[in-house]
Amino acid sequence: MIKPLIDALVYNILKLPRASLFSEALDFFLYDTIKIFLLLSVIIFIVSFIRTFFPPERTRAILSHKHKYTGNVLAALLGIVTPFCSCSAIPLFLGFIEAGIPLGVTFSFLVASPMINEVALVMLWGLFGWKIALLYIGSGLAIAVISGILIGGLKVENLVEKIDQQKPSCCAKELGQSFKERIAFSYGYTKNILDKIWLYVIIGIGVGAWIHGYVPADLLARYAGKDNWLAVPFATIVGIPLYSNAAGVIPLVSALTEKGVAMGTALAFMMAVTGLSLPEFLILRRAMKLRLLIIFASVVGTGIIITGYLFNFLIH
Repeated sequence: MIKPLIDALVYNILKLPRASLFSEALDFFLYDTIKIFLLLSVIIFIVSFIRTFFPPERTRAILSHKHKYTGNVLAALLGIVTPFCSCSAIPLFLGFIEAGIPLGVTFSFLVASPMINEVALVMLWGLFGWKIALLYIGSGLAIAVISGILIGGLKVENLVEKIDQQKPSCCAKELGQSFKERIAFSYGYTKNILDKIWLYVIIGIGVGAWIHGYVPADLLARYAGKDNWLAVPFATIVGIPLYSNAAGVIPLVSALTEKGVAMGTALAFMMAVTGLSLPEFLILRRAMKLRLLIIFASVVGTGIIITGYLFNFLIH
């Protein structure tokens, strides 16, 4: 429905030639921008409504009574729908530990929450379809669960730093219990998220449109195609120090895959940016000793690389 309207605007109203690089890039930019913002508005509202039933205190109570392995799976699932931001990372981490939740279960939550989020899910669904979106969720959950189990098995509780907790102001407000209050919260949360990410979306789609229209198809495929086995670990390493979010990265993933970059390589880059970002490391360093932080990054990074190879193998 949207695509014919955009095509009519670009080629009939603006009368741009169909064969030109600029018109193809503009068509790509307008279509993806409108589609992504529509999808984001709907999905973020739905997910934020679900989140009103899982404040941090309730999440902690649910996980504190679970056995290992079952707790890892549940923690990873809860990580998708519960609020997690940089300001809440340390209080949640230490609060889970003090509540008696095993360290490995806590890490399953910490991995899943930033890596698998509603923004990434809706954008992947809109750009690549539901199969890729479900593979993304499945791989992210697998990384979170396995990472938590491995870290839990190392018995490194002594590497958790002892610091005073402070309740983060952004998460301090108790959520309302009535349906009307939950709707109001979901509307405000959706508006707040869109206010924060709209520029990332525009920039990401703009760079993606430029790649779509102007970068030769064989250039990127030559260095980041399926035949280059070093592309996946390289993309993962490059993604770690970058500061961005799914809203800015996924449009690039779409454009890169269109130009021949293997899907697994592009997704490994995206997962490294969202799940192993340098700003998150700097924040978590206050709650973990350096050795534990390195273990965390190594385990999750290895999982991302394996997932990238798996995607490249499954998607042709």
